[in-house]
Amino acid sequence: MIHFHVIAGLVLRHIYLYTRNAIRLVELIFWPLVDLMVWGFLTVFLRENTTGDFPHFISFLIGAMIFWDVLFRAQQGLAISFLEDVWTKNLLNIFVAPVRPLEYVSATAIVGLLRVGVTLVVLTVVAWVAYAFKLWDFHFLLLPFFGNLLLFGWSLGMVSVALILRWGQAAESLAWAVPFLFQPISAVFYPVTVLPVWLQPLALSLPSTHVFEGMRAVLKDGSIPTFHLLAATGLNLVFLSLAAWYFAFTLRQARQRGLLAKLATQ
Repeated sequence: MIHFHVIAGLVLRHIYLYTRNAIRLVELIFWPLVDLMVWGFLTVFLRENTTGDFPHFISFLIGAMIFWDVLFRAQQGLAISFLEDVWTKNLLNIFVAPVRPLEYVSATAIVGLLRVGVTLVVLTVVAWVAYAFKLWDFHFLLLPFFGNLLLFGWSLGMVSVALILRWGQAAESLAWAVPFLFQPISAVFYPVTVLPVWLQPLALSLPSTHVFEGMRAVLKDGSIPTFHLLAATGLNLVFLSLAAWYFAFTLRQARQRGLLAKLATQ
């Protein structure tokens, strides 16, 4: 049985960390804002120095950048929240307390959702002011793809935590590297047809690829591509199940081998 007051307590703990340390809030906004400005000014440069129809091209790049940050922040919500417990040597306190793994993961997933919400609001407003890109013009058409990105981000977050549990602090860099392992074949900034033919089936086996392909279809045609939405949802269920199993398996092994205590005291 899940105790929701435990989840609420863990979430509140992380909220206190962000509200009492302004540097943490800067980190949520600074890097996404820099990325948006770089890609946004690049599209402006291309529009002014290239002939052709660029409205869709600009929307694709800015929309892809915002959506990629949703995926990255969702993954970071789990991975970085776990690492903060490691860095502050609070990990043993968490797992000695009556906190179930599902409750811990649920709390960090909610923290990731809150991080995504803050970043998304900032990027949406800046994209509107600086580049006249109005994400809300598409109303609820992008919401299903937004939800699928969150699910895939949480899957990657659980995998990241599991790898750190297995390999220790030497694998901490994976908390940032794991999402970028999938970026080249997720068709984030370009259609999947740009990839080599032999690589396209692998790309289409990822829910993120269908999300970004679906996003471009929504921005171009103003309608939801059913195939990409269903494919992303189905694949996410598979990835989420596998990630949850791998996380639970690794956590159990870490407890049995004493790796959890070793990680918590390093």
